[in-house]
Amino acid sequence: MKDGRKFPADPVVLAPELDIAVLRIEAKDLPTLSLGDSGKLQVGDYVVAIGNPFGLGQTVTNGIISATNRPLGRGDSRGFLQTDAPINPGNSGGPLIDLRGDVVGINSALFSPSGNEASAGNVGIGFAIPSNDVKRILAQAEKRAGEQQQ
Repeated sequence: MKDGRKFPADPVVLAPELDIAVLRIEAKDLPTLSLGDSGKLQVGDYVVAIGNPFGLGQTVTNGIISATNRPLGRGDSRGFLQTDAPINPGNSGGPLIDLRGDVVGINSALFSPSGNEASAGNVGIGFAIPSNDVKRILAQAEKRAGEQQQ
């Protein structure tokens, strides 16, 4: 955590096709944000990306939604949100937030002309997993949690 706390985590749902994992931790007083409806996003909507680029600490960058339902490559059936909000190495896993303060995506990847994200700088093309995909994975996690309690 930003405040230095560390917690053991148990995986609840692993969704490698989306590059998402739902983890269970025992913790109190954690900050929360609401998940928005990524299906309502339109090209030109303003967003901010929060992350930890290059280990510099929590940062915020802003931009717009450049495209919705964008595959990352040939044969890729996933539809990402494309944004020009700088998503640099270290921002993956951070939230993409709309102007209402709702999480509309999870920062996931950046475009690199060289193909090497690790050494890339931002070129204005970043990608986020839509929040509606995250909601689907969370529903799976809640269903599994309910089944485990029975």
